[in-house]
Amino acid sequence: MDGWDFSWLDGRASEQRPSWRYAHTMGKRMAHAAVGLDIQTGGGEVLADVPQLAARTAATESWQPNLARAATLLRPRGVTVVAANDSEGLPFADNTFDLVVSRHPVTTCWDEISRVLAPGGTYFSQQIGPASVFELVEFFLGPQTAETRRRHPDDARAAAEAAGLHVVDLRMESLHTESATSAQ
Repeated sequence: MDGWDFSWLDGRASEQRPSWRYAHTMGKRMAHAAVGLDIQTGGGEVLADVPQLAARTAATESWQPNLARAATLLRPRGVTVVAANDSEGLPFADNTFDLVVSRHPVTTCWDEISRVLAPGGTYFSQQIGPASVFELVEFFLGPQTAETRRRHPDDARAAAEAAGLHVVDLRMESLHTESATSAQ
């Protein structure tokens, strides 16, 4: 597997996509931002597909193989790609970004997001929901804790608000994922 390219699953599995079209909506927001940040960019695939980036754009990633892939995809587009440990804080000054995005963050450091957002800025994310595809997760990683399985939107809202953020929109959908063998 290269980056977060799951094309090897084509024809082997299918999944329903959320109705809000994260990548499309994020791209529209990025086109209107002055300074944008993509946290936990993975291999940079989602940000690389954005038609128009913010005037200044940065991306963070902690996993070394993804960091190299993100740099290859994003630096030619003028994106600053930075190694950042997800639990140690963001390596940026306070009030830097008017848009911070993250698709499927492993962890969400709400205090850090609040710190780097400029006044009036926006955090736009598509969080992983409760026990999302946990059969697959546990196949690869083994049994997970009840806390890991929970990841509920109500908890995310409470944590965001505790960090001083105002939640404008929060949606949850339970989507269907199916392997080709179970579809037969």
